[in-house]
Amino acid sequence: MKIYDELVARGLIAQVTNEEEIKNMINEGKATFYIGFDCTADSLTAGHFMALTLMKRLQMAGNKPIALIGGGTTMIGDPSGRTDMRKMLTIEDIQHNADCFKRQMEKFIEFGEDKAMMINNADWLLKLNYVELLREVGACFSVNNMLRADCYKQRMEKGLSFLEFNYMIMQSYDFYHLFKNFGCNMQFGGDDQWSNMLGGTELIRKKLGKDAHCMTITLLTDSQGKKMGKTAGNAVWLDPNKTSPFDFYQYWRNVNDADVMKCIRMLTFLPLEQIDEMAKWEGSQLNRAKEILAYELTKLVHGEEEALKAEVAAKAIFTAGSDENMPAVEITEADLFNGSLDIMGVLVKAGLVPSRSEARRAVEQGGVSVDGEKVTDIKTVYTPDRLKTGLAVRRGKKSYKKLILK
Repeated sequence: MKIYDELVARGLIAQVTNEEEIKNMINEGKATFYIGFDCTADSLTAGHFMALTLMKRLQMAGNKPIALIGGGTTMIGDPSGRTDMRKMLTIEDIQHNADCFKRQMEKFIEFGEDKAMMINNADWLLKLNYVELLREVGACFSVNNMLRADCYKQRMEKGLSFLEFNYMIMQSYDFYHLFKNFGCNMQFGGDDQWSNMLGGTELIRKKLGKDAHCMTITLLTDSQGKKMGKTAGNAVWLDPNKTSPFDFYQYWRNVNDADVMKCIRMLTFLPLEQIDEMAKWEGSQLNRAKEILAYELTKLVHGEEEALKAEVAAKAIFTAGSDENMPAVEITEADLFNGSLDIMGVLVKAGLVPSRSEARRAVEQGGVSVDGEKVTDIKTVYTPDRLKTGLAVRRGKKSYKKLILK
């Protein structure tokens, strides 16, 4: 199976400008393509998985990726799919975030001479002269068409700033610059970027009289249509210091039954023949499919050793197995204790559960243990000495942690 047909079979392709041309280019390894990553945080999220794995798949098929770090466009802020304006970041923050992105991308993509390139659009966007840009590019854009673009729709409800209105022009200029200076003939991006991407192909056509192509990737959404792994305030990060390998594993282990096979098909590198067989699984077999999904993605991001540790720790939640690899909350005696506490007070004050009612349920359901023995009495009182051996909370599918007194 050629690479384009595989992308279709995995459900990755949403829209294309010229399917036959794009199909031939990537099947023959003749595409030099880019995907942009704005530096809005100091880590990529699981929501970036689609783009990262697509770049890896296409590079394996002989195509040349360009990872475009949005050091310049981040200063404007992408309005796509938002009802509010993005937080304005300093140049120093953006550079720090860009450096973090580079380290994470290197786990997916092979960079080097005649391989993938990593380029920062700050190198040209921050040097542009505003009046020269208006004269060179402004005449190529219709304001009427821009206002109809999907990328602006939600922001129009609360008021689209002129700053954000320029984002389409900046992204289009990126494609134009990369086409002219790096031979980049194709752009890939999320399906919510379609309008911006078409702006780039139109600019190239009007300025250079040549054709460029773009393809959008299916957005990673759950069965309710919500974006996965990129929820505001609750993102699943690729940085192990922000989302531990265990919690990362648990996120994918706990996806809905309706979403697990879609995620395996889109995100893993398992053979399609194997996935087609797994698609026949039902009932309890879906739990095994979730374990496979969680393991494969954790291995991809954090390595095989961390994936194995997370797998063992996750299974320990449901059994009396070792909690050695569960994430730990470390707290001093002075911060936790002022005298003695009942078990519910310990769990809440240590931040292992959000409330006493949650703590009560955890105990009643047999999910709390001290020194490997289950706690059954919610009135049991604890002092520092009784917790020196460690306390662990395992509750249902949730990713609870163990407590270690320092």
